[in-house]
Amino acid sequence: MIGLRSFRANSRGAAAAEMALVTPLLLLILCACVEMGNYFLDEHALRKAVRDGARYAARQDFADYSCASSTVSSTVVTNTQTLVQKIVLSSGTDRLANWSSATFSMGMRCSTTAGGQSMQGIYNNSATGAPVVVVAVTLPYLPVLAPFDFSLVGARLHATEEAAVMGL
Repeated sequence: MIGLRSFRANSRGAAAAEMALVTPLLLLILCACVEMGNYFLDEHALRKAVRDGARYAARQDFADYSCASSTVSSTVVTNTQTLVQKIVLSSGTDRLANWSSATFSMGMRCSTTAGGQSMQGIYNNSATGAPVVVVAVTLPYLPVLAPFDFSLVGARLHATEEAAVMGL
């Protein structure tokens, strides 16, 4: 009986036992923080890339946009996609991994008002209004902890940006 009492009263190793119980939870929280941090970093990079692409496209010549047919010059579309994907108009590395699975779209619409005011006189085309470029990208998220099977399954990154065409 004395041996059992002394065993129950002995607290040596209690900290090690508590740490063994808490370690899996702490590792789970750490992995979740790393994965979510990487997700938000990739989302921010994609939003910045799409914003840069819309700004680039908005500063192209008015002749590259047709409000009558709602079309954008193929050269502007190709250059904008390259800029969004690679930061530069020449060949380079992709801003984000998994770009081969991305869905890039670029279109335009013609706006006749802004803030309740008519824009027709500014652009000298009273019938159609001012061109506004719309750039959108959807990209599957590539998890940083995928080898450990700790991932956001099916997560996608998406960004859309609009910019009024200002010409050269």
